[in-house]
Amino acid sequence: MIDIPKNKKVILFDGICNLCNDAVTKTIKYDKKNTFLFAAIQSVAGKEILTYLNIDINKTDSIILYEPGLSYDIKSTAALKIMNNFGGLWLLTKLLWVFPEDFRNHIYDYIAKNRYKWFGKKDNCMIPTKELKAKFLD
Repeated sequence: MIDIPKNKKVILFDGICNLCNDAVTKTIKYDKKNTFLFAAIQSVAGKEILTYLNIDINKTDSIILYEPGLSYDIKSTAALKIMNNFGGLWLLTKLLWVFPEDFRNHIYDYIAKNRYKWFGKKDNCMIPTKELKAKFLD
């Protein structure tokens, strides 16, 4: 298993999805506490973490928030936990916890199912700039 610092959380994302890449860019912008590292599910590190967690990405079309040594979350729960780290107006996303997980995931799944059609996709995973390279697992 790759070495992940204990004070970091890893966000596994679809590296060819335009919506997902935009979400990663926004997460980096709002991650003032430098909490998150990133790995595309298509990357070597992403595949290694998926194998370690025993997650079949063909059955779980989702963002994954992995907290080494603790747990991992998928779909709306992962998205909300990520947003809840940002502070400021993002704290309003805590209100979304009142909705049952099944309801939140139904909406998440609808967006995930249509993300390529609505937002498009790339032929290859995004390549981080030199400034952002340290935020990505290889």
